[in-house]
Amino acid sequence: MAKIAVLLGSKSDEKYFDSAKTYADYFDLQVELHILSAHRTPDAVAEFSVSAQENGFAVIIAAAGMAAHLAGAVAAHTTLPVLGVPLPGGVMDGMDALLSTVQMPAGVPVATFAVGHAGMRNAFVFAAQILSLQNPNLREKLNGFKKQGSRL
Repeated sequence: MAKIAVLLGSKSDEKYFDSAKTYADYFDLQVELHILSAHRTPDAVAEFSVSAQENGFAVIIAAAGMAAHLAGAVAAHTTLPVLGVPLPGGVMDGMDALLSTVQMPAGVPVATFAVGHAGMRNAFVFAAQILSLQNPNLREKLNGFKKQGSRL
């Protein structure tokens, strides 16, 4: 199965990834976690994004708080689906991150999810939905997930 990259803007954001790992495990998703910042390591973000597909990734989940430019910076450098998860924190406690993630210019889409834990969990479900288009076993798992009320 193709891999999913999860990029976090900061090591302190790992709690959001950890709270959603049960979803990755349930769907048997191959997930690789990276700490990359649009502001602190912009060259590394660009390099990762440009080479993501050739490195076996099919979907990229990018989660960041405050200015939250990570998802947009990734989307600018790849044709892979980019799923943006705004994270709480800062003066506006996630609203600034939500607006930064969702307000992308035409031609540079980022699928944007709820702020925080629910957003990260939904990003994993959405990644599974994308991958299920080419994977009947994953499609069956998604059907079971929906039948049980979409909760783990």
